[in-house]
Parts: sequence; C-alpha cells; structure tokens
Amino acid sequence: MNINDLVRENIQKLSPYSTARDEFKGQASVFLDANENSFGSPLPADYNRYPDPLQLDLKEAIGRIKGVPIENTFLGNGSDEAIDLLYRAFCNPGRDNVILVPPTYGMYEVSANINDVAVRKVSLLPDFQLDLNGIAESIDANTKLIFVCSPNNPTGNSINRQDIETLLTNFKGLVVIDEAYINFSRQHTFIRELTEYANLVILQTFSKAWGLAALRLGMAFASSQIIDVLNKIKPPYNINQATQDLALEALKNVDQVNDWIKQTVAQRNALSDALTTLPLVKQVYPSDANFILVEVTDPGRIYDRLVDDGIIVRDRSKVTLCEGCLRITVGTPKENELLLERLKNY
Repeated sequence: MNINDLVRENIQKLSPYSTARDEFKGQASVFLDANENSFGSPLPADYNRYPDPLQLDLKEAIGRIKGVPIENTFLGNGSDEAIDLLYRAFCNPGRDNVILVPPTYGMYEVSANINDVAVRKVSLLPDFQLDLNGIAESIDANTKLIFVCSPNNPTGNSINRQDIETLLTNFKGLVVIDEAYINFSRQHTFIRELTEYANLVILQTFSKAWGLAALRLGMAFASSQIIDVLNKIKPPYNINQATQDLALEALKNVDQVNDWIKQTVAQRNALSDALTTLPLVKQVYPSDANFILVEVTDPGRIYDRLVDDGIIVRDRSKVTLCEGCLRITVGTPKENELLLERLKNY
C-alpha cells in the first residue's frame, strides 16, 4: 500500500510552516531568532522559550516503554488532535467518507462533521463485536478511514483481534484502533503489528491509566509515512513545554502506574460482582476498561438520584445498543463503596 495515494492532493503539495528552531542544526547558546522574551519568564522553568516542536526527548522516553521508534510516534493535544488531523490529511471534505461502528467514542463523528466528511455507521452486533459483512458492504472508493475503539467506549469490551486483522488486510484505507483503555485489558496492544500493516494507526493516551487527563496528551503510532503527514500539518508547537516536562516526570513512575492499574482491575471486578446483587441492576456487562456498562431498571431516575447525592455517572440509556444503561467509572474503594450504599437505598 502506498500511503501517499491516500493523502489529499493539497496536503501532498503543502509547504509546512517552518519554525525558527527547524532552520538550524547543532548547538547554540544565544537565541535571537524566535522573538521570545530574552529576559526569562515569571516561572522557575525556562518557559520563555518555545518548546521542541517534535517533542523528541518525550518521544524517546515513550519509546523506551512502548517499544516504538520516534519516527513512528506522533504526540497530540489529546487523542482528539490526532483524530482531527487524520480527517484533515486523508479525507477530502464533501467527497470522502469514514466508517464508524456505534456505540463508540463520540468525537469520531464530531470531528467528521467539523471536517465535512460523510459518516457511514455500521452498528456493532448485539454482542458488541464488529459486523464485518455490514462494514464490507458500506465501503466504497471514497472510504478513507475506519475507526475501531478497543476496548470500546461505552461498552467496555475488547474487539475480536481476528476481526480487526481482517479489516487491516482487506481495507485499502486506514484502520484506526483507539486503545485509550488498553492498559486495563486482557488483550494485547496492536503496537506489535505496526510493521505488518502499512494502514494501521494506533491511538493511546496519558489520560486514563497514567492519570494525566488534565495535561491533554495523546499518542498515535503508525508507519513513518503516516507520522510524517501528521507532523506536516499539525500546529508548530502543539505540545507545550509544561506538558512535555510533566509527562517526562510521570514516565519515571511506571511501577506506580502499574500498581494503579492492578488496583483498578481488582476494583472493577469487585464492583461488577457487587452490582449484580442489587435489585435495580438488570445486567452488568463484562469490561476490559476502567469503567462498567450497567443496565438498570430506571436509568433516568437512578442517574438523577445519584446526582442529588453528589455522585456523577454517565447516562448512556439513549445510545444505540446501550438502552437502559449507565456507564460507571471504577473509583477508589471508598468511592465504590459509597456508590453501592446509595444504590442499595434506591
């Protein structure tokens, strides 16, 4: 597959913005090239200087953990930036289309609408797995992207690997696997398959297992050709220096993060078991994520009662295949106990 054949013609011809720091090689001690405040900043760090536009130190640190080279790594202002850039790089507005498999993460559709890209929806099967026949029937010459969230949000389940590999093998566009919740899953990441599939894009995030949602830092892993395109069209300094610094510090604490993951999985299993004993719970769906999809007797009333008690969950009862369901994030033991106590009294 020639990735360049998928790239929009105007993007292929685009001359990217060249930052002041891109225009020289080597070391320097006096920077008079970027119109920065030469006297410093009111903060302790050197935040008067623009950050590394390609975040090379951070990518190198991520690579030591993920096993992915710098040239196969893109960092975005949240995974949402990578999603938006994929549309802008590969989908011609008003002409091309993408395939979504609801219920799934809502920003895929929002970003498509912003970029004037048609959305073709092929709902998951009742077991929350891919409808491969429906997807195949929906693909045409202008289908550029297929988004698959695994583990899926809001259902919590992992998507069958063989089904995803079928898409990767047969689809002539990009298959984007969103692995935001992969750290909590029994399924392995698709990072190992990067060298096998030129059309594979993997999204991951620092917002979930790493506990850095406030930093807004997302990752995309793909072939160097795809990463080059994303770097070509991204804003010059899309990841600020504070985020880069804090993420580098966080990456030194892998053992702590792994311990949190183990605790979350243990709490997820305990919370699932406890929820099944409540009269108002009709079904608890298996989860590979840090949340649980729960079908209840009266989702609207229960949601409102929880809000009154200062407990916020997500009402997904109006979402396709999630009728009657609430999505509950796994909390700390104390938070989960408080939730269960409240639900017992409804």
